[in-house]
Amino acid sequence: MITIFHNPRCSKSRNCNLMLAKLNEKVEVINYMKTPFSFDSLSNLIRLLNIEPMTLVRTNEVVWKENFKGKDLSDAEIITAMLDHPKLIERPIVVKNNKAAIGRPIENVLKIL
Repeated sequence: MITIFHNPRCSKSRNCNLMLAKLNEKVEVINYMKTPFSFDSLSNLIRLLNIEPMTLVRTNEVVWKENFKGKDLSDAEIITAMLDHPKLIERPIVVKNNKAAIGRPIENVLKIL
């Protein structure tokens, strides 16, 4: 099974979701704006992606610039910021067979399918 953590307001996320829908596999679509991550689930996803939490942050978002930019934040504080403001989470994120990829560019997803 493939899981996509999806924000339907994002064109890259919608395009990735459409690509996955064309596969002959079951796809679980999770709109993380409506079904938010828990601290543990987001932490586990970051470990699966094999990245630092900061890599998952959309630093060009106004909420990041106004509230967090330039601050020395711990990993836990960065994760909490993403939980409090889910639009800060880079998207889409696709998981298959204990492998995960951020779908920017979409070719990253193709590598784990």
